[in-house]
Amino acid sequence: MSGPDGRTKDNIDHATVDGFGDEWTAFDQTVLPEDERRDLFDAYFSVFPWESLPQHAEGFDLGCGSGRWAELVAPRVGHLHCIDASAAALEVARRRLARLPNVELHLASVDAMKLKDGSQDFGYSLGVLHHVPDTGNGLAQCVKKLKPGAPFLVYLYYRFDNRAAWYRLLWQASDLGRRAISALPFGIRRQVTDAIAVFVYWPLARAARLAESRGSTVEAWPLAAYRDRSFYTMRTDALDRFGTKLERRFTRREIEAMMLEAGLDRISFRNGVPYWVAVGWRASSG
Repeated sequence: MSGPDGRTKDNIDHATVDGFGDEWTAFDQTVLPEDERRDLFDAYFSVFPWESLPQHAEGFDLGCGSGRWAELVAPRVGHLHCIDASAAALEVARRRLARLPNVELHLASVDAMKLKDGSQDFGYSLGVLHHVPDTGNGLAQCVKKLKPGAPFLVYLYYRFDNRAAWYRLLWQASDLGRRAISALPFGIRRQVTDAIAVFVYWPLARAARLAESRGSTVEAWPLAAYRDRSFYTMRTDALDRFGTKLERRFTRREIEAMMLEAGLDRISFRNGVPYWVAVGWRASSG
């Protein structure tokens, strides 16, 4: 059943899920340079408390997509549940993770996970919960699956709350483009976002790298975070950024409030790109 906005009453936007199925099928990350993948992994997991996990820890990856993070997490833990609402994305992950016997795949949305409440030693969701209609509820559903005292790692798009006003205005203008581009058929959408990668991402990123090599500080430059990234990543992220129908953004304060409301405590944030990555622990009962 659909509500007045056309979305189902479940915490899922089907057009967005279908779009990510197309994205991960087109960019399955198998040609991403290995050193770059590990560098990205280290950035996202820099605040994750690996040392606190019990031996043979069981946990979950909510919104596993292509399985690129799960492939690096699984060898460190006892059992990993990979959950995604897209059958197409899950098939990409199935091929990638087939050699890992401790990985279990689940086709489910965030509000339909089959994991038992209070059963998991850890969880993470990177770049996913800002693409569901109710991010706070989605976060709470994830936390319910954790044992008391278990960590949860989350990455949500930031609302440029640590950027200058002109940067936020630039994003607002680009967001108008996203709304138009994301409504296009996938083939055209991919061509348009490839063009954005060629004519926007690559020149700005490489200009930032050149300027940095000459002694300039470039962290505040638009797209400077891509200065050492491959063109493949730029194409992937341009499609992700401009080709996704539902996108929500949050300030650091809003993310912390949602995490507390979901039942997490001892919250800490990564102080650097990507913004915002945070970890918290499920509050102990009683």
